[in-house]
Amino acid sequence: MSWIKGTIRFVDLGPGFYGIDTEDGRELLPVNMPEQLKYAGRKVEVLIKPVKDYVSVFMWGEAVKIMGFKTI
Repeated sequence: MSWIKGTIRFVDLGPGFYGIDTEDGRELLPVNMPEQLKYAGRKVEVLIKPVKDYVSVFMWGEAVKIMGFKTI
């Protein structure tokens, strides 16, 4: 697990979903995005855990589970 800083983004693919663009250029696809974070442009710091063997129809980003978060 690690703390990552980034910006919430709404991705308009299919029905649409929220992801996180990190400061180091990664794209994260949270499997459990909290409702409090579902605002495009919001700056956040999230504690993430990689999710193994996760399949998504979105084919975007790296699947992660949010274990904790702070808004910046």
